[in-house]
Amino acid sequence: MGDPQGFMKHERKTAPRRPVDERVQDWREVYLPLSRQELQEQGSRCMDCGIPFCHNGCPLGNIIPDFNDLIYRGRWEDALRRLHATNNFPEFTGRLCPAPCETACVLGINRPAVTIKQIEQTIIDTGFANGWVVPEPPGRRTGKTAAVVGSGPAGLACAQQLNRAGHTVTVLERADRIGGLLRYGIPDFKLEKGVLDRRIDLMREEGIAFRTSVNVGVDLTAAELLAGYDAVCLAGGSTVPRDLPVPGRELRGVHFAMEYLGRQNRRNAGDDPSAEGIISAEGKSVVVIGGGDTGADCLGTALRQGAARVTQIELLPKPPEGRTPSMPWPTYPMILRTSSAHEEGGIREWSVSTKRFEGSDGRVERLRCVRVEFGEPGPDGRRPMSEVPGSEFSIDADLVLLAMGFVGPPHGGLLDDLGVEYAPNGSVKADTGYMTNVRGVFAAGDMRRGQSLIVWAITEGREAARGMDLFLHGATELPLAGARR
Repeated sequence: MGDPQGFMKHERKTAPRRPVDERVQDWREVYLPLSRQELQEQGSRCMDCGIPFCHNGCPLGNIIPDFNDLIYRGRWEDALRRLHATNNFPEFTGRLCPAPCETACVLGINRPAVTIKQIEQTIIDTGFANGWVVPEPPGRRTGKTAAVVGSGPAGLACAQQLNRAGHTVTVLERADRIGGLLRYGIPDFKLEKGVLDRRIDLMREEGIAFRTSVNVGVDLTAAELLAGYDAVCLAGGSTVPRDLPVPGRELRGVHFAMEYLGRQNRRNAGDDPSAEGIISAEGKSVVVIGGGDTGADCLGTALRQGAARVTQIELLPKPPEGRTPSMPWPTYPMILRTSSAHEEGGIREWSVSTKRFEGSDGRVERLRCVRVEFGEPGPDGRRPMSEVPGSEFSIDADLVLLAMGFVGPPHGGLLDDLGVEYAPNGSVKADTGYMTNVRGVFAAGDMRRGQSLIVWAITEGREAARGMDLFLHGATELPLAGARR
């Protein structure tokens, strides 16, 4: 490393956030950039650790010590090439990934970890600002065609890798714009859609075709799909939301998180809100059920819409603020994480179970809840849950948002028509080469893996493309993703 003592000279520094009273008035991204000098100092904190566990923490296997050192030396364009060698879309992961690389950082054993995520984002943003990120069309075409169903991060990564191998690629998307959850699931204050659009524009220039408003299985049948392409990748995601089947669920004002977030993103994009009807939190008491990232996205969105009060509740107990003996380094610890949205307002409650929704005239007005507690883990590792006697309480609510995750891809329709097999968790079953039981049909991302992180989605897309290239071409020069290197 350029400065093996950098971690002793400089403290960890992360990107500043815009003032709360300013950012809740708009939909622009929350974080401000660090200067080049500040990033070079942060890059110098990457110690000469011998075995960089950050590689293991990152599913993509990003060569993190290399680009940290290149940043320290001021070789930004070289750092960009190193980053792009393993990650198709660092502008997405640099904003949205929870950075398992940082929790595996060797420096993090007893000091604050290197700001890997911030360095990654700054490298790619600097690359775009300086015109270093340009289209890279293949030098030749193989004559083989491939369809990618779904345009989220897995589908986009698969498409780009296949295109680089020389195949003619078409991405099929049922929504009216490309991007999947990046487009309609992630709020603009975390990912401004111009960041997404500039990458898609580049991919078009590289020769990838995008077809929107195509519901594969309906507008294009499974038979037509198989007949029209030499190989197919199913990358539609895990889109069936987990429901809460309690009394009163049918009341108006109870919505799934993605329905809520997607409509606001459409409004931000300039769509006519009357087309679907905006779900507004303005002046309302809002309850978000689910304590994860999607719940926090709902919280930040409701605050920007002008909610009078927002409460976020979670069934599980409050996580510890730091590692415990059951979460040793370098594992990814399940600790308390506070997002930028939590800094903006709202109330967080843990160990709360919703018993029923109540209301009048068909509209929700309150939740009836109870406190729960968890016993010691049993032989299967599960902790038995029980209600705390006498702990019943209610929460007023004009709007309830269900943000409890997803249970898998929708069965029936396309998947059943294709005849793919399902894994025990309901996702699409595929072999180590990502091919399903149907020859020439592959699966990647949340559809194959189950609900997971964006960095895993990109990894899966790259891996599926490699398997497809091997199937189409008999050999492949596409690299193994970090998870398998």
